[in-house]
Amino acid sequence: MTEFVRSQDGLRLAYDDQGTGVPLLCLPGLTRNMEDFEPVLERFGGQARIIRMDFRGRGASDFAPDPMSYAIPQEAADVLTLLDHLGLEKVAILGTSRGGLVAMVLAAMAKDRLLGVLLNDVGPVIAPEGLDAIMEYLGKPPVFTSLAEAAAAMPAAYAPAFRNVPAQTWAKFVRRLWREEGGRLHLRYDPRLREAVAPSFDTSNPVPDGWPLFDAFDGLPIGLIRGAGSNILSEETAAEMQARRPDMLYAEIADRGHVPFLDEPEAVALIETFLGRVS
Repeated sequence: MTEFVRSQDGLRLAYDDQGTGVPLLCLPGLTRNMEDFEPVLERFGGQARIIRMDFRGRGASDFAPDPMSYAIPQEAADVLTLLDHLGLEKVAILGTSRGGLVAMVLAAMAKDRLLGVLLNDVGPVIAPEGLDAIMEYLGKPPVFTSLAEAAAAMPAAYAPAFRNVPAQTWAKFVRRLWREEGGRLHLRYDPRLREAVAPSFDTSNPVPDGWPLFDAFDGLPIGLIRGAGSNILSEETAAEMQARRPDMLYAEIADRGHVPFLDEPEAVALIETFLGRVS
């Protein structure tokens, strides 16, 4: 059941808290929501406490009056608000894309709250082609009129990075992306998110060095899942992450781009191992 906590600036932030065991906080991607982690809850709810969160302006959380608060430091602060609300001193984090970047900031600002971090297709360097691809759709109305139409279009739209994806997986995917109402699809996030991230996505601007944030994981158990066809996390960046942390759990998922669905056998096995390390 979806519950809510108030952010320090008064927004209702949605979360779901199910399962028993080591607390695993699941943080979604830029435009995504807690439903992306349904496979994790279904598979691991019996051995871990799966806490899923919608960042401000996404999913069931309130939209912010000022879209510039859609910023990673603010989202990290919102995570700490949730942990305090739940009375949790420490959690492990499974962070998909943007959620992984939030986890890096948390490692720098509140490392004592972390048991470990598992990154899903993200690292300290974001490939420019991935940023360009995101700006192609970010904040724009869906082009499809129904979820069924959208699901049927997904294999071609996501080829060649995604292959051999079952039709039922695409059906779940589009349901998590959009809602159908009044004969059309609607975004499940604040379209003003585009205003907030556009400056940082401008590849003509200097790119901040993300490696110190990754290095802040020192001493924590970490893992990395990478889609083999990812346009966000390059092979070179993944290799450097492994070189810096030879103990890092790693799985590369064939026939997946940005991001793996987390129901793939390799992803499930890696999550299982990661939970063993943080328990």
